[in-house]
Amino acid sequence: MVELIRTNDLVVIGFAEALLEEAGIACFVADGHMSVLEGSIGALQRRVLVPAEDVERARRLLRGAGLAKELRDD
Repeated sequence: MVELIRTNDLVVIGFAEALLEEAGIACFVADGHMSVLEGSIGALQRRVLVPAEDVERARRLLRGAGLAKELRDD
């Protein structure tokens, strides 16, 4: 799995996840339950991961949807 996005913004996470799933690209949101351990203060960022073979397709999709600034470096 390759990390595409790392953020505290739940709207960005949800939007990216919906786009990827709609396009048939498997994704996993890592660290989504860490807020329980941190006391829900939002200090720990969540990460959107996709399989290595889908990275370029996922990047194109997310850039096209206006999430280019959210993407981790290539």
